[in-house]
Amino acid sequence: MSMMNDLPGRALELATQVGETIRDRVPDKAIKWVETGAALGALRTGTRVATKFVRRNPVIAVAAAAGAGLLWYAARRRAKQAQEGPIEGSATRIEAKRANGAARKRRTSAGKRTTRPAST
Repeated sequence: MSMMNDLPGRALELATQVGETIRDRVPDKAIKWVETGAALGALRTGTRVATKFVRRNPVIAVAAAAGAGLLWYAARRRAKQAQEGPIEGSATRIEAKRANGAARKRRTSAGKRTTRPAST
């Protein structure tokens, strides 16, 4: 029974050793070609999936493109503002003035308390 349990682990070790041996014996250029081929295959598959998705759901694709465009525009605008730096200028402090005495009267009359007769 223990031999059957060890079989998957042993197979994994063997596959790892074979992979390392192949990498050691194959020239670097050949490995680069294989990696490039795998990348191109993944790109083709991704393109097919995206094309099918756009054909079936054009509204979602347009909304996603518009959202990506808005995010790009906002990031670009923020980068420009950060590059320009803070706005330099002059400011004048203006003191607040009361318009009339009505506000003062209202405040004092609202602040008074009236006493209620005790309920029996």
